[in-house]
Amino acid sequence: MNPATALSSSPSARQPATSATVLQMNLCLSGFADCYPGTAYPAVVDEAAEQVMTSDAEVVTLNEVCRGDAADMALRTGYRMRFTAVLVDAAPLRCVEPLDRGAFGLAILTKARIRTSDDQAFETHAGLEERRWLCITTVDAVSVCTAHLGTRDSREARHANDAECAELQRVLARYDERGTTLFGGDVNRQRPCAPAAMWARSDTAGTQQAGIQHLYGSRSHQEPATRVAVASHTDHDFFLAAGRAEWPWAAAS
Repeated sequence: MNPATALSSSPSARQPATSATVLQMNLCLSGFADCYPGTAYPAVVDEAAEQVMTSDAEVVTLNEVCRGDAADMALRTGYRMRFTAVLVDAAPLRCVEPLDRGAFGLAILTKARIRTSDDQAFETHAGLEERRWLCITTVDAVSVCTAHLGTRDSREARHANDAECAELQRVLARYDERGTTLFGGDVNRQRPCAPAAMWARSDTAGTQQAGIQHLYGSRSHQEPATRVAVASHTDHDFFLAAGRAEWPWAAAS
């Protein structure tokens, strides 16, 4: 599906101002990564769910999650969920320690009902792990996207990350042209991938791998304040944005 076709073209997509909170989290849940022992599973899921409820975020973007854990968080918090699996060596990666948590990938949780969703692998990536983006559009014509870009630890990896960033910028620009758009994700870089029409914030105040988790939003609205919440059981802090941006969440149930 072309992302542009998933959006409402109505000018009413940008509605009167109300406050909104957006929460980005990278949870290191696959069971394979070096950061996994520090998650003290299931403490990492408990902490993340508590942060969702404490922040009362209207939307949550999740990187390095498992389908079962994301579904568990959605059930605990009462949010809607969309998930996309990230392929590793051309196949879904089953989360381990413990098993039965489903595939590894990306997810979006939202208070608002979800009308459509779309996801796609980036054209370029380095190594065996595929990199993808996921976008949803709510019944209120707000679009939310997430992605976890590749690292920059080699020349090949830096080239792939730059290409992914450029492609993400194009995806977000298409969504933003049609209505209010928001992005949260771990982009593994300091420089943003936001199109010129969107504001950009990074978690530079974080204590863990600061500056590589980003939040973007439609620039036609007021830019939000951001804060970092310390995460005890994952290798990235929780990154939040809150403000009076014109995101019509108030009507969502």
